[in-house]
Amino acid sequence: MKSASRADLPAIAGIYAEYVLTSTATFELTPPDLSEWTRRFTAITGAGLPFLAAEVDGRIAGYAYCAPWKTRPAYRLTAENSIYLAPWATGRGLGGVLLDALLEHCREAGIREVIAVIADPERNTASPALHRRRGFADAGLLRNVGYKHERWLDTLLLQKSLVP
Repeated sequence: MKSASRADLPAIAGIYAEYVLTSTATFELTPPDLSEWTRRFTAITGAGLPFLAAEVDGRIAGYAYCAPWKTRPAYRLTAENSIYLAPWATGRGLGGVLLDALLEHCREAGIREVIAVIADPERNTASPALHRRRGFADAGLLRNVGYKHERWLDTLLLQKSLVP
């Protein structure tokens, strides 16, 4: 586990592109290019939020970051998390390692609440299970809010408080 760097962004972009093109785990329809990943990375790290990468045998196996939940100032202590693993890296416990490290970095950054926005929870069952094992609680289900691969999709919201 390490803080991600700009050098990791091509591998991160490749991991995410697979999800964009083949799954409903994200509502993006076109994979972001490297310049967009650089913009996102700069915005996230510039805001003092964590952007992490997991390596296995010298290869980027997954990544996780927290971004501001909303842009209005009152939301400044709430963040939304994202975790993606390379298909070859699933089933090894890396998602939990990334999420644990992400939550610790969020605490250190002063984040109080973390929101998980999970697309198509009926098919993407691993993500809700991972988050619930880490103490995230159901906060709501938004029905039919996304349309991808010729299907209307739900979004599950989970929330974890980082304050005692």
